[in-house]
Amino acid sequence: MWALRALCLAGLGAALGCASADPCSWRGSGLSQEAGSVEQLSLPCAEGSLEWLYPTGALRLRLAPRLPPATAAATGGSPQHVTACVKPAGTFRGAQLYLERDGVLELLLPEAPRPRVRCFSWAPQEKVALFLQATPHRDISRRIAAFRYELRGDWLARPALPAASLTGEGACRPCNDTEILMAICTSDFVIRGSIRSVSNDVELQESIIGVSAARIHRQKFPLFQAGGRPVGSIHTPLRCGVRPGPGTFLFTGWLHFGEAWLSCAPRYRDFQRIYQGAQRARQNPCEFPMD
Repeated sequence: MWALRALCLAGLGAALGCASADPCSWRGSGLSQEAGSVEQLSLPCAEGSLEWLYPTGALRLRLAPRLPPATAAATGGSPQHVTACVKPAGTFRGAQLYLERDGVLELLLPEAPRPRVRCFSWAPQEKVALFLQATPHRDISRRIAAFRYELRGDWLARPALPAASLTGEGACRPCNDTEILMAICTSDFVIRGSIRSVSNDVELQESIIGVSAARIHRQKFPLFQAGGRPVGSIHTPLRCGVRPGPGTFLFTGWLHFGEAWLSCAPRYRDFQRIYQGAQRARQNPCEFPMD
């Protein structure tokens, strides 16, 4: 996980200054902002949130993530793309969120959106920003434009992203051998287990896989609780068409807005064959316990 960095630019007016103890979360009010003005902010954090009360005028949010050393090591240098995702609060009102790329605006979140995640990617040399534009209302009370954001440099290799992603191509194809070997080394979780159930959320365009864990090889966050046979849920895009089936799998993936999202999930016997072959050829990128 990237080190948290300060979100607000020095010198930002007190009326629009950070009010949160979390340096990567910004909270401000538009009451003191001049109509038609655009305030400039910077988002150099891996993750955080923004809450704009009584939106007036606009905010321009420059995306300038600082890539973690682990990402550079995994990719052999800087990643080819950086991916950002935004998730609106259920009370998102009073503004619209746009992606600004090369001077062109693309709508990401309309006013009062469904609580679906939107994702987009760009090359590190590109200049992109988020543009939060207040919508005109006679009564701006009870209007709060709030969302959470995540920035990472490693998602595009195996995008475990929601169906609303702008760059989710390839998210449903099976991982190749190289991707599987890299996934066990770099993923937020590596769980050996079986599929208990699959439920579909049509509104969010997600499938939720109920997993019974036989062994927790790694989890950076308590996704699967210990005790007995741990169970947990892993998300994947609905369009991938996941179905329940027998057998033991090795589930890998990322934590995404507090939820586990699937990256690679080979059958365990297939993973054993791939890993043992890489060991013999001395091409395994990391050591993994086999039994």
